[in-house]
Amino acid sequence: MHILTINSGSSSVKVALYEMGEGEKLVLAGSMERIGQRAGVFRMQDSSGKSLIDEHTDLPNHQAALSRLFDWLEEHEPERNLDAVGHRVVHGGPNYNRPHEITPTLLDELRQLVFLAPDHLPQEIKAIQAIGRTYPGLPQVACFDTAFHRHMPKLAQIYALPRHYQHEGVVRFGFHGLSYEYILQELREQAGDEVANGRVVIAHLGNGASMAAVRQGKGVDTTMGFTPAGGLVMSTRTGDLDPGVLVYLLEEKGLPASGLNDLLNQRAGLLGVSGISANMKDLLDKEESEPHAREAVDLFCYIASKHLGALVAVLGGLETLIFTAGIGENAPTVRQRICQNMSFLGLHIDEQRNAENAAVISPENNTVTVRVMKTDEDLMIARHTHALMREK
Repeated sequence: MHILTINSGSSSVKVALYEMGEGEKLVLAGSMERIGQRAGVFRMQDSSGKSLIDEHTDLPNHQAALSRLFDWLEEHEPERNLDAVGHRVVHGGPNYNRPHEITPTLLDELRQLVFLAPDHLPQEIKAIQAIGRTYPGLPQVACFDTAFHRHMPKLAQIYALPRHYQHEGVVRFGFHGLSYEYILQELREQAGDEVANGRVVIAHLGNGASMAAVRQGKGVDTTMGFTPAGGLVMSTRTGDLDPGVLVYLLEEKGLPASGLNDLLNQRAGLLGVSGISANMKDLLDKEESEPHAREAVDLFCYIASKHLGALVAVLGGLETLIFTAGIGENAPTVRQRICQNMSFLGLHIDEQRNAENAAVISPENNTVTVRVMKTDEDLMIARHTHALMREK
């Protein structure tokens, strides 16, 4: 079964083609970037990373970008008929706790949820519609990034607001669920059921960053909430913020809602604190000479360490800590700083293993096992889509 995965952003679409069956084989992967801007880019690589196309071309909208992709697939992979398309859909609202085949009814419900994820859902809907117009009979599956967290205890989901807001859907949804699902499946494969069913914290640290507390393979709490802007400090997002700050910015500074949204999601975080860059690698390279770069990195690690402590309290202890995503997988100094004050929990980092980005970076026979694991949301989408298609 050939499954195409789609991960849509505001000006980009990431794609991967998998052959699913007895095994899981990545066939192709690529992206379409600068959609809606001049000088768009279309790139595809084979499973070994060899470039198959690196084309600069106008991609005026998502329909045009996906049409270019399908034209290329028909030309270069004519023998591979697609069986289904799986989409990462950032928000499933309160009703969706597992992947679903996309129907007109589901699309209508997604349109009603746009206010919850205005920077993501419109583009994801456009991609679904574009594929539907090009291949009207091709099954499409929505894989929701919020679904993993819908099983959290009620107390972990509600805010201390008047109850009618809760009934209207103002709750803590959580995000990065596809990444957490993949990591848990890999942990079970690598370390066995006992470890995977234990008390686990997963730190998904990338441009967007969050943590999740997991027990018995189920999420019990997470750092993100109603939107992806809460919790940890991120590349351009604030993380948790006193609500009074928002009132101050609205009333005293006169920011409109759109300006506030732009500030909180595009101009804050590492970029806002450093005034230099939203990229962790850039800041690590400059922190010795740029005090604001150092402060941004320190704040990122400090807030992450606080949230780690809170999640350990929710779990009543910790047996496994996993770092994943771009920063989590590739920044030893960030991992070390997050863990440096956690020795009272039995959490220690082996300096050499950490520097080598080893699979296990804690000392032998340590109370808490600290792992570094590569996440793969695209493969998780392919797995969900394949499983749903087999049920039909």
